[in-house]
Amino acid sequence: MDMIVAVDENWRIGINGGMLTSIPEDMKFFRTMTKDSVVVMGRKTLESFPGGKPLKNRVNIVLTKNSAYNPEGVVTVGDFDRLFDELKKYPDKKVFCIGGDSIYHAMLPYCKKAYVTKIYKNLGEADSFFPNLDENPRWQLTEQSETKQWEGMDFSFCTYEKI
Repeated sequence: MDMIVAVDENWRIGINGGMLTSIPEDMKFFRTMTKDSVVVMGRKTLESFPGGKPLKNRVNIVLTKNSAYNPEGVVTVGDFDRLFDELKKYPDKKVFCIGGDSIYHAMLPYCKKAYVTKIYKNLGEADSFFPNLDENPRWQLTEQSETKQWEGMDFSFCTYEKI
């Protein structure tokens, strides 16, 4: 399993159930990387999508403790055992953890790679954070794109791998 996320310079990812910013090139990168894959997320992440609808051309799995939560087009699981049992049904598909905050933190030990869009700017107040992989001795930066720019923000695509 891998992770994919966009973070600001302080590893912030969101506020009030939404992202801190949306960079078109990052959104395209996300779509390209996750197309035809399995995406694992929490309930709030699904609800943050337009209309609360699952992502197209992907298997959408929502990890939630709410057993009554069952939106159309989504597989819901209540715990890690059920999640890993469900993932066994897709042996030929790439699996991405796509958030939010608590899901990223809980799934980090099970992931091998993290695709991080680093935005080199303080995007302000946030209530959701991604683990700072630069300070985690179990992870190392293995690839980084050239610095790009959008609306005055510098960013790059970084790949971290578990050591």
